[in-house]
Amino acid sequence: MSRTYLDAFPGLVILLPFLAAAAGLLLSRWPRARVTGAGVAGTTPAPDPRTDGGAAASGDLPHGPAVHPALAPANAKANRRAAWFAVLPTAVSAVLACWLAASQGFAFFQRLAEERPQGQAVSAGAGYGTIETGGVPIALILQADQLSSIIAVLVTIVALAVQIYSVGYLRDDPRYPSYSAFISLFTSAMLLVVYAGDLLVLYVGWEIMGLCSYLLIGHWWEDRANSRAAVKAFLVTRLGDVGFLFGIFVLGLSAGSFRIDDVIAKVPELPTGTVVTATLLLLAGVAGKSAQVPLHTWLPDAMAGPTPISALIHAATMVAAGIFLVARLFPVFLAAPPTLDVLAVLAALGMLGAALAALAQDDLKRVLAYSTISQLAYMAAALAAGSDTAAIFHLLTHGAFKALLFLCAGAVIHHVGSNLMSQMGGLRRELPVTFVTMTIGFAALMGLPPASGFFSKDGVLVAVEHALGTGGLTDAAGLLLYACALATVAVTGAYATRAWLRTFFGRERPVALPEPQPGTANVVDPREAPPSMLGPIVVLAVPALGLGAFGLGHVSWGTAAISVALALLGAGIVYAAWRGDPLADPARILGPLRVPSEQAFYVDTVYSALFVRPVLALARLVVRADERVVDGAVRGSGRTTQGASGLLRLAQNGNVQLYVSGVLAGILLIAVGAVVFG
Repeated sequence: MSRTYLDAFPGLVILLPFLAAAAGLLLSRWPRARVTGAGVAGTTPAPDPRTDGGAAASGDLPHGPAVHPALAPANAKANRRAAWFAVLPTAVSAVLACWLAASQGFAFFQRLAEERPQGQAVSAGAGYGTIETGGVPIALILQADQLSSIIAVLVTIVALAVQIYSVGYLRDDPRYPSYSAFISLFTSAMLLVVYAGDLLVLYVGWEIMGLCSYLLIGHWWEDRANSRAAVKAFLVTRLGDVGFLFGIFVLGLSAGSFRIDDVIAKVPELPTGTVVTATLLLLAGVAGKSAQVPLHTWLPDAMAGPTPISALIHAATMVAAGIFLVARLFPVFLAAPPTLDVLAVLAALGMLGAALAALAQDDLKRVLAYSTISQLAYMAAALAAGSDTAAIFHLLTHGAFKALLFLCAGAVIHHVGSNLMSQMGGLRRELPVTFVTMTIGFAALMGLPPASGFFSKDGVLVAVEHALGTGGLTDAAGLLLYACALATVAVTGAYATRAWLRTFFGRERPVALPEPQPGTANVVDPREAPPSMLGPIVVLAVPALGLGAFGLGHVSWGTAAISVALALLGAGIVYAAWRGDPLADPARILGPLRVPSEQAFYVDTVYSALFVRPVLALARLVVRADERVVDGAVRGSGRTTQGASGLLRLAQNGNVQLYVSGVLAGILLIAVGAVVFG
């Protein structure tokens, strides 16, 4: 294929999901269906036989015949039309992204095998003009190098799997058309971040992702908990984005260009203080988007959204954007050692703290949410240690196995009708495909061979160990990072084993069903999820198991042996506790740490005391001041005017006799005055 066609591929890969979003929003419901008293014509409302408090509490209700109680019946034709609009353009985009990466020989994996530094040469891309700003211009340029090409493959494949999975998971949801359209827009925004050649163009996609996450997390906004989770995610990430935008301005204005290649080329000429300031500001946005300490608190609450959205956010968009950004600007961060030390400390605290929190959660999705925070901290650790290759390799494998785990969790929730592991158990016989694939996902998460996580996590640990030995980080930061990384391996093995045992082993826990409608009976479907849900799960299991083969030649077997031993140690302790009492929660091994871990070490409580309550108190004070001072002054002036007008009104009452009497009295006073003083 000619170079011209390849140069157009990045634009097409971004444009297709965007057009899918527009078509899904504008055309899915056209022509509109006739609405009857019972709902949409041609549809029959179905009762929800298996919704229970556990699922409702986390905002994730089963798919299929179950319809969110606050919603009207879905228009089946609109949903089918929306599914075609969502799936086909995303599939074409995935094919083009894979084609573009293949045309470059999957350069990232070649670099991984040969341990070469990231090249900055653009392999494909196109410019679409320049926006003159009166100062530093904005270059509308897209580029696909070895890093962006492979990340685009991850984004499009996971997005396609989520779109297909959602067809079955939310097939009777009346807001499925807007849901699928927002997923397409989410995908397009992440691809814009990936392919952008200019920092301000990247920022556009960065912010659109924030909007899409708000809309999708709050998909079932009728439940107050869901809408609050969406608002929290929006506000926390926006807080980080304030610093991110200022960091972009510092870099762009100092370098005289917002083009990423120009900024990287100018870094050696910039003062160290400028680079450190810019990277620390950028790190605020990275912490917000990638849910790292201290802006990580939004991600567990984001589980209020449908499970497929959790898979997309955790595996290929949003949280991956922060890690990608640091890797994209890695030469800039390497020129700022203090920033790397800060990143190392945040990663150390985040990986171990989130892993301990995951070990104490009862909600299966929240276990996976805290797991994501911990695994992203591993990637941040590799970046802090100076290895962007190890970080991106773990980002790729994590995208595969975490998407797999979330989609498997959705299949389990669909079957059980609850997110809570205390209401699960013994599902391996009823869900054999989900059991096998989720086992692969947990093995990859724990870093057990031959799953992909074994190879990528080994690369991270080797990078951290190397930084400790060569002085890439300060001694304190390096020791803290290495110790927390090893401890997190053991805790990861513990919480993954606990979730696996409580979900698939032990005695099946029956769930109380609501009273059926008259003339109907409760029927629990013992079968697995439909093919539209199982298909993506099986496909994602392949890279979750085999993607690590690209790192096979560079395994440090000594470090790998320590990692596997620690993971098995954590798993063994949990298994022993579970074996002793299968009905009890193995989280009891945490002892006095269990309650703090379950509450995620009270970070939300501290934030509420330090920020939320003072801000609310200040807001109430402002409201009272507005009502009593500003509005009081206005109302007081109004009352004064009314009083004065009342006095004046006495002389303007229309009584002629009073007017004549007043005139005579005035004449009399004038006459008396003239006589007396004349």
